[in-house]
This record gives sequence, C-alpha cells and structure tokens, in this order.
Amino acid sequence: MIKVDVRDNDVEQAIKRLKKVLNREGVFRKMREKEFFEKPFEARNRMRREAVRRSRKSERERRSQL
Repeated sequence: MIKVDVRDNDVEQAIKRLKKVLNREGVFRKMREKEFFEKPFEARNRMRREAVRRSRKSERERRSQL
C-alpha cells in the first residue's frame, strides 16, 4: 500500500509526490498494458523490443564507464 503524507495542507504537492511514487512503481505502465487486450504475438514482439532496448542501454552504460 502506498502512502503519501500531506504536509502543511499542501494537497497539490502531495498529489505530485503520489504520482512520482506510482510512476516509479510502474502502476501507470501496468494500467496502460491492461487497458486493451494484447494478442500473444504482439506481447512477444513487445517483450523482444524491450529486451533489445535494455541490452542496448546496458551496453551504452558499460561503454561510457570505460
């Protein structure tokens, strides 16, 4: 369960913090994925694209540290 404290009756700041926490936890991404049915071949293609993106990112990070 996610909790955000409201300080000094500043609700807008608390909402910003809540959105940041939800985004970090991946809640918005999961909601977007579950919004519509995804065919199995589309899911496989998406997972492959994400894997390639992750590997390229790690390769860039590894090269930049050298």
